Amino acid sequence: MAIKPSIFKINIQIADMNRHYYNDHLMTIAQHPSETEERMMVRVLAFALNASESLSFADSISDNNNADLWERDYNGDIALWISVGLPDEKLIRKASIKAKQVVIYSYGGRTADIWWSKLNIAEYANVKVFNLAEQDTQDLAAMFSRGMGINFTIQENDVLITSDTTTLNIALQQLK
Repeated sequence: MAIKPSIFKINIQIADMNRHYYNDHLMTIAQHPSETEERMMVRVLAFALNASESLSFADSISDNNNADLWERDYNGDIALWISVGLPDEKLIRKASIKAKQVVIYSYGGRTADIWWSKLNIAEYANVKVFNLAEQDTQDLAAMFSRGMGINFTIQENDVLITSDTTTLNIALQQLK
């Protein structure tokens, strides 16, 4: 019998000065049994950085061939494809063809640096890549708790994240 994902409710407040987006989101997030808290919290961060009324978590969290989050336009086409982690070049190519805009949030320290050095995606004009420092994603994972509330304040490439007990400042490094 397959192990079922864990389901969490998260209340996030977003103040994005870059896009003038200010909103609260009560989200239900599924965590696959093989997914770490670090990866799940990076997905939450990716949501906050790109939040809109139509952005949603992808249907299958265990499918490595699809986006982690996406936004569809009124025609059903993919307007925004978001991947977290270290997707392979084949998936990035697929995403760049299917979506108008692709955003990747890599993390993992030295492993992410090696992934980036071997990646050849310069030809994909609609792809942006941001790297998150290893210590930042570990600190973000440490903020996790059931029923948590998190505030995200975003200005340029800096993200101030606060919870009831923790404050964290993350600087996004744009690679592409």
